[in-house]
Amino acid sequence: MPDVTDDPTHPKRLGPDAYNATGRLKREVYERELVRLQVELVKMQEWIRATGERIVVLFEGRDGAGKGGAITRITERTNPRVIKVVALAAPSDRERTQWYFQRYVEHLPAAGEMVLFDRSWYNRAGVERVMGFATPDEVSEFMRSCPQFEGMLQRAGIRLVKYWFSISDEEQERRFRARLENPLKHWKLSPMDLESRRRWEEYSVAKDEMFAHTDTTESPWWVANGDVKRTARLNCISHLLSMVPYEDVTATPLALEPRPGRTATHVRPPMDHQTFVPEVY
Repeated sequence: MPDVTDDPTHPKRLGPDAYNATGRLKREVYERELVRLQVELVKMQEWIRATGERIVVLFEGRDGAGKGGAITRITERTNPRVIKVVALAAPSDRERTQWYFQRYVEHLPAAGEMVLFDRSWYNRAGVERVMGFATPDEVSEFMRSCPQFEGMLQRAGIRLVKYWFSISDEEQERRFRARLENPLKHWKLSPMDLESRRRWEEYSVAKDEMFAHTDTTESPWWVANGDVKRTARLNCISHLLSMVPYEDVTATPLALEPRPGRTATHVRPPMDHQTFVPEVY
């Protein structure tokens, strides 16, 4: 087995000076490692596009556990035409009458694409079960059919990776209160989130039963400790990179040729004929 320190998806061994007095990764170290991993994500993206690979990544977990932040760091430097995010709203009246997995199938990747599901078909085993949006029979059927559905995807050649972001009740409480106090994060806290806070134990039971049925050898759940955002993001990205056998197929950078000079045949209209954005700053 090769030394992981020679693997670009793993950090070089960090010394004690990489962490602050509380044992958390320093911001400058985090930002350096994030950029390094994002470079690898771009390489992976180009390999996916070149090989026609199809990849699905599921992000599930407690409200406030950091799923969205991890997805943002994965996608902020990549091409949205290759690495796509799917975050579906509540099903419409028509969608409620469909086969349960049908509206998710529509968003599965074509060749040369990776799709990140910000919550997925596992809504049925979580929020729908706890909040009573699905009947016990519907939940039981999901538990039976989900491993079969995921097996079908994998046999069709789709690479499937499932992440569960875990968070302690104390840290979730702290993040909920921070959202209430920050006007930029008010939208992140919905009545459903507050209800999930009240039903913590019910969600724990639902999660444990879901894992019992769907954490399989062929399609395992990978649990990310979300209590510390910086390390959770880096650990998730590093692991995702390790799950994809990509190679660096980045093309040689293009050369900028001298731009041709202007021709006398085209006369541009006066600048004051255009409507400009007001320069407030």
